[in-house]
Amino acid sequence: MNLIGIILIAIGLAMDAFAVAVCKGLSIPKLEVKNAIKVGAYFGAFQGMMPIIGYFLGISFEKTVSRVDHWIAFFLLGFIGANMIKEAFCKCENDTNDKLDVKTMITLAVATSIDALTVGVTFAFLQVNIWIAALMIGIITFVLSMVGVKIGNKFGNKYGKKAELFGGFILIIMGTKILLEHLSII
Repeated sequence: MNLIGIILIAIGLAMDAFAVAVCKGLSIPKLEVKNAIKVGAYFGAFQGMMPIIGYFLGISFEKTVSRVDHWIAFFLLGFIGANMIKEAFCKCENDTNDKLDVKTMITLAVATSIDALTVGVTFAFLQVNIWIAALMIGIITFVLSMVGVKIGNKFGNKYGKKAELFGGFILIIMGTKILLEHLSII
């Protein structure tokens, strides 16, 4: 997988965090830069760590499934993408409180980064440089989450769901691309 593919997956993964960050921005009466940085740091750190964990889990059974890795990538990314699309049509639920305490932020960061864990498993099968991928995912999530808080605070939840929908489509397209490449169709 090339750098552009990794960046697209990073953007797709970041859309969950972006949507939650928009909801956080909605709930913060007066936005301070430190709040946007805090949300971005939590989401970026967890989105960056989870693929590494998934990668090392995937490496442990990579040889067993290397013949079907492209199908695994296709189904995992497709499933995650479809789930994000489904969630884009749901309302923000518990994410609309203005708390930025450690417990709240870790809970939200873990919840929005589970898909990154799964993508890390996929990266192991595709022999992606996990350190570059995790760094890209973390940085992109950090930046988009900060932007999400600002957008949520300024414009409401109009853009958060669209971003999550967009991210879901990106992951489905990337999964399909991986499958078609391994089947020598493209």
